[in-house]
Amino acid sequence: MKARSILQIASLFLLVACGGKDETIKPEIAAISESVYASGIVKSKNQYQLFPTVNGVIESIYIEEGAVVKKGQPILSIVNTTQKLNKENAALAASYYDYGTNQEKLNDAKQQIFLSKEKMKNDSALFFRQRSLFNQNIGTKVELEQRELAYENAKITYQSSIVRYNDLKRQLAFTSSQSKKSLEISESLQGDYTLRSDIDGVVYSIAKEKGELVGPQTAVAVIGDANQFILEMQVDEYDIVKIQKGQQVLVTMDSYKGQVFEAKVSKIYPMINERTKSFKVEAEFVKRPSTLYPNISFEASIVLRTKQKALLIPRAYLNPDNTVNLESGEKVKVTIGLKDYQKVEILSGITAQTVLILPE
Repeated sequence: MKARSILQIASLFLLVACGGKDETIKPEIAAISESVYASGIVKSKNQYQLFPTVNGVIESIYIEEGAVVKKGQPILSIVNTTQKLNKENAALAASYYDYGTNQEKLNDAKQQIFLSKEKMKNDSALFFRQRSLFNQNIGTKVELEQRELAYENAKITYQSSIVRYNDLKRQLAFTSSQSKKSLEISESLQGDYTLRSDIDGVVYSIAKEKGELVGPQTAVAVIGDANQFILEMQVDEYDIVKIQKGQQVLVTMDSYKGQVFEAKVSKIYPMINERTKSFKVEAEFVKRPSTLYPNISFEASIVLRTKQKALLIPRAYLNPDNTVNLESGEKVKVTIGLKDYQKVEILSGITAQTVLILPE
């Protein structure tokens, strides 16, 4: 009984082995598409990370995750006591040096011009009268020289008062303008402490909480378009030369099992990622799923070429040297065309009636 059982098992093994060796097929006429595999993530169009430009502590968060925002709408604010005090000091300086506030100083300088001019006129009249008298031998030369000296001094004083007035006017205009600019700079810096949305969209993520310390290297939120999404793919450098804008992309996602979505290649980034040896390629849905979220992963086939009626065999029946095994045991050289992950097109060497066996 034991010997018979062993014989039966050996016979069964031999039958299975022979059946696998003699498995035959005929080529079929069907459609085939050659494509490039890619994987990636879904991103909202115009999606970006929001970074503060200053250091500080988050004072208030105005928006919840998932909220729809308008361009320029505040997202959060950062508090910095030093900057607040700087702004107040700049406001005080701008008020103190305001041109209008210092108008009295200009009026006083203008009055000095008037008085010095009147004194110069008076001293001029006295000098010329004294000189006329001196020419008539009335009065002394000393008196004439004194009158002349007084007139020259008055003239210099008058000219100096004009110079002082113009200098004061320029100085007041400069300090007024400078202090206002300082206030504008301070207010601009103060504006950096309120982070606003750059687009109309959705706040997909807020990474920090009130009271946390943040800086220019800290991403605090992710904002993107509410209704438009792109497919960001990584394509191997071996395949990138085959990719062109407008090519069809067939997309599958774990979020929508059993469904295939059509997209089109919209952008090819020309710089290779040296770490992954791949290129970034973007595609846009022809008709997108009803619900999408950023960072959903997907797999895609970028269709390069399609033929509706092609002579196809399973890739397993093609030998590495591009030959096939006939039922007779003969090997025949074939010319191949398009290939996908399962089948290969045969251009010449066999027909649809040729019977093939699986290579060992």
